[in-house]
Formats: sequence, structure tokens, C-alpha cells
Amino acid sequence: MTAMAERTPEMLVNEFETIASGAPETVTLEFIGGRIGVKRTPDGDRSTIIAWLARRCMRSRPDLDLYQGTGLQVETYREGRARPDAVLAPEAHFAGHGDWADPDGALLVVEVTSYDSDTDRRDRHEKPAAYGQSGIPLYLLIDRDSCTITVHSSPDRKVGGYRDIRTAKFGEKVLLPDPIGIELDTEILKNYVR
Repeated sequence: MTAMAERTPEMLVNEFETIASGAPETVTLEFIGGRIGVKRTPDGDRSTIIAWLARRCMRSRPDLDLYQGTGLQVETYREGRARPDAVLAPEAHFAGHGDWADPDGALLVVEVTSYDSDTDRRDRHEKPAAYGQSGIPLYLLIDRDSCTITVHSSPDRKVGGYRDIRTAKFGEKVLLPDPIGIELDTEILKNYVR
């Protein structure tokens, strides 16, 4: 077998966007690392966690909006497409943007783990690499499997990922550093895990 025969052709971003635009509402598609990923739709606990975070952000930073379902162009040259569970950005920042917005201006992206086989690869490895490479200042991973909350900061645009990663157990206080500057009491998150 030749080297050419062993290679898997990569999908182009515009091909992915065409497929994603025709997907039913019950499926969320993402395109990271040249591969299509299927993300589960939020369950009740996951939606409740995002609502909890939205209330905390609005109380502390009413100048910011917590967007849900916003698609972002991520990775080098904006060749990836991710749909985080939430994106914190200045008020009305994404008004007028299409399905896949430039991540510039996003201050924080949030993922809440799903109970599926792709969570480890997607939420703990691929997404922090893509978000960091895109220069998004903070990535917040609310991990229901390990009952932890991880704050990734100091994005590394060259390599991808983040240089500073701090993990706390549910129940501890967690600081979302600048540019957010909010402290979260995570005790209530213990109620939203299986």
C-alpha cells in the first residue's frame, strides 16, 4: 500500500458548514482537528449549571452576556468550528455574526461534560488546545465525571492550550481571573451530577 492510499482525506471547513447547517436541532456538530464531532444536546442538569453560571456572571458583571449555542471559529487560521456550552463576551458582542463567529472578543468559553465516550478527548484535550490557540483568555471546564471545575488561563497561541491550569473540587471557591474577575462558590454543583 502506498503512502497516498493510507491517508484519509481531510474535510474542508466549507464542507463541514454545509453538513452542519442541515443537521437536525437534536444534534450539535463540531469540527476540531479536521474531524467532525457530535455533541450531545444538554440534559437538564447541564442546562441548570449554565443557568447557575449565567446568574453569577450577570450579578457580578452586568456588562457581559453569557451566550449559549454560539458557534466559534477556532484553531489556527480559524479552520475549526466549536459550539461551546456557553461563551462570555461583552454585551451584544455577537450581534450580527453568522453561525460561526470569530472568537476575538470572547473572554471565556465554558464546557460542561456530557456522559458520553467522547468527553475525555473533546472537552479535556481538543477543546482547550483549540480555544487556547484561538487566544480566548479563559476556558472553564465543569467536569461532572470527576466533580471538578478547571480554569484554564494564559492561552498559548503558538502551541495551543493554556499555560496556567487550576482545578478545584465541587464545593470549593474558584476564581475566574482577569479579564473576568469573578469568584464562584461551587457547592451547588454537587447537586447536578449522577
